[in-house]
Amino acid sequence: MKFTLIALSLLSSASADVLSLTPDNVDSLNGKAAFIKFFAPWCGHCKSMAGDWIKLADEMSDNDGVIIAEADCTSDDIGSICSDNGVEGFPTLKYGDIGALTDYQGGRDYESLFEFTKENVKPGCSPARLEICDDAEKANIQKYMDMSPDEISKIIAEVDAVIEAEDQKLADSVKDLSAKYEVMVDAFETQQTAKKEEVDYKLVKAVFGIKSPKKAKAAGDDDDDDYDPDDEDDDDDIMPLSGDDDDDDDDDDDDDDDD
Repeated sequence: MKFTLIALSLLSSASADVLSLTPDNVDSLNGKAAFIKFFAPWCGHCKSMAGDWIKLADEMSDNDGVIIAEADCTSDDIGSICSDNGVEGFPTLKYGDIGALTDYQGGRDYESLFEFTKENVKPGCSPARLEICDDAEKANIQKYMDMSPDEISKIIAEVDAVIEAEDQKLADSVKDLSAKYEVMVDAFETQQTAKKEEVDYKLVKAVFGIKSPKKAKAAGDDDDDDYDPDDEDDDDDIMPLSGDDDDDDDDDDDDDDDD
């Protein structure tokens, strides 16, 4: 099994149809639809899907507009490709235009990957593929093409700042809710403990377990709720064998009670 996983990992790197991304070749994805696997060689899930990823690349090799690629995020030669795309775990699958990839959330078996690629991984309108853009899309692209790099950078920075601020708001809200929840739990547990200690809750439950009507019925005492199973000498509720209700003077009665 270990040998198989190693072999799959090596095959992934050796396949001619899976493009291994580096800073030198990443620009070759411009104008094309990419489906990229961001991985680490030690990742078990990455190794298990390596064969299906190769098979997918082989199947799509005749489609010039679609590139099946992978990026080893632990490689010294990867540059900022993984960090630029927000990769935090492995494997991470993303698709679309290399400048604005979208997270893939589907299955990782070959059938799921292939069906998704056929339906969704297609070249779209972009600055590198103006020929497939409509007039409105072309006009929108031209608006930004007419801007200077500094103007575009400012727009990107403004959006990134809003995203970062909203992320921080969410983090602060979660932290605040967590703190409130902890206070509520502490108060709840304190009130419970105080009430239990006030009435010696464990002792009360133990006594109830002995005196419970259900316990008495389980012992076979269905007719006398006042009978104490611990009092073997209690004759108060036993029917007399003769018409004489007073047997205090009967010397032959083994169960005679002075009470």
